[in-house]
Amino acid sequence: MVKKYIRIVAGQFRRTPIEVIDAEGLRPTPDRVRETLFNWLNYFWDSDFANKRVLDLFAGSGALGFEAASRGVSHVQMVEQHPRAVAALRALRDKLDAKAVRIHAGDAMHVLGRLEAARFDLIFIDPPFGKNWLESLWPLLPDLLEPNGLVYIEAEKPVLVPDGYRLLRQDRAGAVHYHLLQIAALQK
Repeated sequence: MVKKYIRIVAGQFRRTPIEVIDAEGLRPTPDRVRETLFNWLNYFWDSDFANKRVLDLFAGSGALGFEAASRGVSHVQMVEQHPRAVAALRALRDKLDAKAVRIHAGDAMHVLGRLEAARFDLIFIDPPFGKNWLESLWPLLPDLLEPNGLVYIEAEKPVLVPDGYRLLRQDRAGAVHYHLLQIAALQK
C-alpha cells in the first residue's frame, strides 16, 4: 500500500509532511484550501496568531491544527476518535515538539461536553460528510467561542448559516465547500 502525504504550508513547521492514514471519512484539507483559509485568518486577525486558541474538532490528519500551530497560535486542542489517526497525531506532535498542541482521543460530542470552561478564538469543523454533524453542533458552539470568535467549516454542500453567526467568506474546491463564519458579538 502506498502511503499518502500532505504538507504543512507555512510557518515554523513549513514543508513538514503529514501522513494521511487510510480511514473511512478522513479527507485531509488540501494545501490550496488551507492556504486560502489562513490568508483569510491573516486578514481578520491582522496576521497576529500569538494569543489565539484553536479547537480542531474532527482533527483527522491534523492538517488544520498543525497548520495553526506552525503559524504560532498559543494553543491547539485536537479531538479525534479514530485510534490510528490519534496515534499518528501524537507521533507528529512529538516529532515536531509542538508544545502548543494537545490531543484528545474521543468522540467530538462527548469531548464538547467536557470543554465547558474552555474558550476558543477559532473552531475548525471538518467532520465526515453525510452525517449531519452541524445540526448537533450549532447550539454548543457559542459557549465555546470567545466574543467575535470564528468557525471554519468544511462540508459537502454550502452551509446554511444559523442566526447568531455571519458568513465572512466561502469558497469551493472540487466537492468541498468551505466557510469562515463569525459568531455575533454578545450584547450587554
